[in-house]
Amino acid sequence: MNATTRRIVIGTAAVSMAVSLAACGKAGDDDKAGSGGDGKSIGLLLPENKTTRYETFDRPIIEAKVRQLCGDCKVRYNNAAQDSETQKKQFDALVTQGVKVIILDTVDYKAAKSWVQQAAKKGVKVVAYDRLAEGPISAYVSYDNEKIGQLQGEALVKALGAKAKESNVVMINGSPTDPNAPFFKKGAHTVLDAQVKKVVYEQDIPDWSPDEANKKMGAAIDSLGKDGFQGVYSANDSMAGGIITALNKQGIKVPVGGQDSELAGLQRVLRGDQAFSIYKQIKPEAETTAEIAVKLLKGEKIDQLTPTKVDSLSGEFKGIPAKLYDAQVVTKENVAGTIIADKVYKAEEICTPEFKAACEAAGIK
Repeated sequence: MNATTRRIVIGTAAVSMAVSLAACGKAGDDDKAGSGGDGKSIGLLLPENKTTRYETFDRPIIEAKVRQLCGDCKVRYNNAAQDSETQKKQFDALVTQGVKVIILDTVDYKAAKSWVQQAAKKGVKVVAYDRLAEGPISAYVSYDNEKIGQLQGEALVKALGAKAKESNVVMINGSPTDPNAPFFKKGAHTVLDAQVKKVVYEQDIPDWSPDEANKKMGAAIDSLGKDGFQGVYSANDSMAGGIITALNKQGIKVPVGGQDSELAGLQRVLRGDQAFSIYKQIKPEAETTAEIAVKLLKGEKIDQLTPTKVDSLSGEFKGIPAKLYDAQVVTKENVAGTIIADKVYKAEEICTPEFKAACEAAGIK
């Protein structure tokens, strides 16, 4: 989730090292993390754990990179479990403890505005990670999210094939509190509105909830009938799982797309239950963020790491230094050449007995 395709391998050794280090920054483990006021602590606040990527990749990679760049730096970590008020308390606690740089992947980008403003007054620099919070952000690292939506739309059109122009599509979008969700939606609409017959049902899903996506898909089937749509856009893989369960219950087989290349999503892609996912190389995003945070902590310039400027979604905060990575579509034809080749998952992790035949058919051994 490449104009210039980046083959930045998530090496097995690097990930295993990162995972082993992850234990050093458990949520709420502040006493072991050392004093926040010593100028050597970086806060890391991630939004939720329903999506497997955050605990499996983002957190351990960021923690490992910080320690590689700054041997005596400490990472003070917390996960908000999709609760904005919890994240506010975690953020405020870091500021109170004297942490001067906070990596923030926000639950609710609008709610974060006042926190970031108050922190800035105290000299705290906030690096927006993956999602752009409102406020005077010091740097932002993510993906070209509108382009990701376009990739999703194009992949769904391709999956619909020759009948795309006569096809009706259901859209199940991401959380309204996630600033990336409108960009995914906008990008997808630019493609689908021009290349399919009609988007006949559309819903935003709070908290990216697979259960809620399942319910909304059920409601769409009740409203449209089993033959009332020919494809489903899902903003991510977790929700695609809920959507496909609802479709299977009614005996409906149509293309469904996703995003994030989660393990379960990849398995569905290989088996043919899900048409595609989007592969966002997390390692470069996470490592760049860690590098920016360390430089800010040391008072060094970050210009070379942030070649782009972006404005906040509201337009109130302009010219935020940013680095935006590209992404790519993953289908059963290229799982081996992307996910396996980049060592995101090992073949044996994907190819459990239930998916062994699907893996062999895709050339994964």
